[in-house]
Amino acid sequence: MKQTPVVSTRPIGLEKYQPLEHILCYDDFDCGSCGWLDLKPNHTQKDFRPLKSVIDKTRWGPCMLSTASYGLAGTHGSMDGIYSLKLTTHPVAARYEEPPVAGSLGTAIKRLTLHRPKGLWQFETWFAYTPEQDRQGLGEASIRAFGFWFDVQDDHHRYQPGFRYVNSVNGELRQQWQIFQPKDVSNQEWGFGSDIEWAKRGIDAIWYGRRYPNGECDAYTFLPDGKQQLCYNETDDKINWLYFRMLVDLDKREYVEMQSGNTVFDLRGTKVALCAPYARVRGLVNPVAWVEADTNRRVFLYLDSVVISQN
Repeated sequence: MKQTPVVSTRPIGLEKYQPLEHILCYDDFDCGSCGWLDLKPNHTQKDFRPLKSVIDKTRWGPCMLSTASYGLAGTHGSMDGIYSLKLTTHPVAARYEEPPVAGSLGTAIKRLTLHRPKGLWQFETWFAYTPEQDRQGLGEASIRAFGFWFDVQDDHHRYQPGFRYVNSVNGELRQQWQIFQPKDVSNQEWGFGSDIEWAKRGIDAIWYGRRYPNGECDAYTFLPDGKQQLCYNETDDKINWLYFRMLVDLDKREYVEMQSGNTVFDLRGTKVALCAPYARVRGLVNPVAWVEADTNRRVFLYLDSVVISQN
């Protein structure tokens, strides 16, 4: 009997993803920036000035659409198109154990709100990373870290489940995944001993929380068996597309699993860190990505596309 071939009704680009039942966003950056923009501070003070802070968030590197062009390799394009979303830093960095300096991070955020029962939420992307091709030699160790998370606020709590890949610590490759799991520190310790910080323990972990020379941090916990050498080509002008997926349960306020490449981390039962809700952001569920420099050299994180889905 002749078999009828199965024809998918999904857009071709979605075939490289594993979305849940309800696809909220399929952000193909060939179609534009799709609502992703730089993460900037809260300009709530007189004359539209930002809140005072130990961390200067006014000079984070911008995100932009990019063809990923390099002097030697030419134009990469995206994984299956022309444009990807490129997160950038400035060519500055403090030592790992110091608070991040102005310009050493680049972030991108998409501002969403809940409209269905909370349930399972999933963040998926294909990404690549590299430093600027501005000198000879392999620059992989110039990339300190990158990661992905959700910024969530329900009726009772604000919390931020996510993951960080620690690539390099003061120029030495570490290449290990961490989970957003803060240590038992006070809000003041979370803000580097300052009383002027507005963020509470567990919020904005990408720049808060004391850091230690071995790659540990008050804001994160190393995943068991989380050591993973990602594919990074022989020179900085060649990029490889890598798969990332994280699944969280917003009803239980806990992690479910994370996938990097073909490695899946089972995290069922791992609770997120909760804090009191903030004003005016009820129903928040923002996906966020970021990259951080480890040396005085610009580094980049490219997102081919992003899928946010839920059950």
